[in-house]
This record gives sequence, C-alpha cells and structure tokens, in this order.
Amino acid sequence: MSVRYAWNRRGAVAVVAVASMALFVAGCGGAEEKPQADKPTATATTSQKGQTAQRSEPVEGPIETLAVLKGQKGLELTLNSAVRDLGGFLTVKGQLKNTSDASSIIPAQASGDETEVVKHGNSLGGATLTDSVGKKRYYVLRDTDGRPLTTTGLAILPAGESAAVFMQFPAPPASTTEVSFQLPTFEPATLKLS
Repeated sequence: MSVRYAWNRRGAVAVVAVASMALFVAGCGGAEEKPQADKPTATATTSQKGQTAQRSEPVEGPIETLAVLKGQKGLELTLNSAVRDLGGFLTVKGQLKNTSDASSIIPAQASGDETEVVKHGNSLGGATLTDSVGKKRYYVLRDTDGRPLTTTGLAILPAGESAAVFMQFPAPPASTTEVSFQLPTFEPATLKLS
C-alpha cells in the first residue's frame, strides 16, 4: 500500500468523523419546542426504581370505597379498587391520607420486615392478602431486583394531604371472592373481589 493511498484514506475517515459529530451536535441542540395548546402535557413521572408517592388532586365524580383502614397518628388508608388482570395479578389502589393537624411520618413497619424489600426504602411492601377459604396468604410482588411492586418513596405526609398508592399481588383463584387485607400498623379490612 502506498503512503499516498493510506494518507487519503485516513483523511477521508477524519472528514466523515467530523461531519458525523457535527450532525450529532446539531441534532442535540436546536430550538426548544413549546407544547401545543390542544395537546395535554405529561406532568407526573415515575422513577426507575419504582412508583413514588404522588400528591393527589381532587378527582371529579364519585370514587368507590371498598374499605377505610385507620392507622397511627391520623393516617388513614382508603382502598378504592381491587382488580384482577389477565396476567394473573391483583392490583389494589387507594389513597393514603393524613387526617391529623400535624405532619405524619409513614411508619417503617408498613414496608414489612423482609431484608430485600426494606433495603429499597419506605413502601407499602408489608401489605398482605389472606384467603381464609383457600388457606393462603399473598404478599406484595417483587421485581427481579427485590423492589416491591407498590408505591415507594413514602416518608412524611403533611397535615390534610393525601397520596395515591397501589400494591400488586398474585391474584387469588377466580373462585375467591373475598380476602382480608392487612398492612402493618393499620387495622385489617375485608375486600370483595370482582
């Protein structure tokens, strides 16, 4: 290979690399797009490590209440839905509210006592469902890293405020129509499943 051919080849590669970098930089910059008035913008995001507690805004229309569980220091958990899905899961959703006049700390016991769950921070990972007819207890599901499939990031709830929460369990058999729901430091409740 001649020196002239090698030099031309290196020069061509350098030109292509510089041109590619220029296009990349131009693509990353540019004018900021403004959202159109007729398109809604997303305001809530989820963290990579799981769902975090989101302050809830009043929702228009009636919301079904399956159970209201009283906890410590003015905390109240209202369960609004317990829905089976086709994948074999049961998702329980509700609102955690501070009914007291002072900020309330979410008890660490609500996360449960499993080391794998506790190491991922405050959550509702200690919740369980008990099927007394089938004689089975169901725990909150975990992902492959041991994080509970429930609302996480719960710490302090200011007075009068609430946070939307969820917990996902393995679904009991279709023949099970009623389960007992327990969350440490809260009173138990019976949930009717659809």
